[in-house]
Amino acid sequence: MRIAILGNPDGWYVRDLTRAAAGRAEIVVVPFDEMRASLACGFAAESIATEGHDLAGCDAVLVRTMSPGSLEQVVFRMDALARLEALGTVVVNPAKAVEASVDKFLTSAKLQAAGFLVPRTVVCQTSDDACRAFERLGCDVVVKPLFGSEGRGITRLNDEALAQRAFTMLERLGAVLYVQEFIPHEGYDIRLLVVGRRVLGVRRRNPHDWRTNCSRGAVAEPLTVTDELTEMALRAADAVGASVAGVDFLPGRDGRLWAIEVNAVPGWKALARALEIDVASLVLDHVAELTAERRETAERRETAERRETVERRKTAERLR
Repeated sequence: MRIAILGNPDGWYVRDLTRAAAGRAEIVVVPFDEMRASLACGFAAESIATEGHDLAGCDAVLVRTMSPGSLEQVVFRMDALARLEALGTVVVNPAKAVEASVDKFLTSAKLQAAGFLVPRTVVCQTSDDACRAFERLGCDVVVKPLFGSEGRGITRLNDEALAQRAFTMLERLGAVLYVQEFIPHEGYDIRLLVVGRRVLGVRRRNPHDWRTNCSRGAVAEPLTVTDELTEMALRAADAVGASVAGVDFLPGRDGRLWAIEVNAVPGWKALARALEIDVASLVLDHVAELTAERRETAERRETAERRETVERRKTAERLR
């Protein structure tokens, strides 16, 4: 099995996957910004490639990053992933899942549509609208970049003057203002990692910061994943179309469980350490299963097409 990983060759997750693949799969690592597409006469001439690698010739493509770029660059990268899927390559996660999960507004909307409890949120483009949202949401809000992960750029605002200055600065920078009510909690959240239909979980506790990301100092503790949490995690991942996903739930002090995020390019470093599980091997197992399923589907389709061709020929002969 040949797997292309779209990611940083020096990144921890690429190294972890390469380690886990030893003896079972060939790994090629390519950056997003080297992707190119070619179209020529005839359907078979379409290709998605990088320097030295035909991605359509790989059994699977594993997305491990989404590097920054212009709007045109990001759109092209998503188009290229979608074309790889159309050409029969297994892509984990698919372009639509990456698009949905990278956008916090779209993720929250999909989670709400799937029946989850999400914090009250206002997404706007002017500081005036954001100031009105600040008041409407109880003057204690969390402001997040629309795109981003690992808690980067997240700020809690509960002072009106500071909020106004922050919103004005963000408006001048051309940012979309994602303003969400702050949910009082006990200093921990629940991270559930979905790999296929398997769900692993940790409790992320941070006694020094209201943010519970491990990259911000939180400590991952083993969590017993109940049937209810398993069902919720799978439903949340399905809501964005991801088969490998990190799903975050926040237990509020009011006893309710709030759906916060679904990440289609999830990290597992802290979780793997806390649970003493080789998550990279589980991810590769899942990719292998999807590849086998795609191959079986293609074989069944080819068999059905051959039978249909034979039947048409028999019918034509009878009509002569």
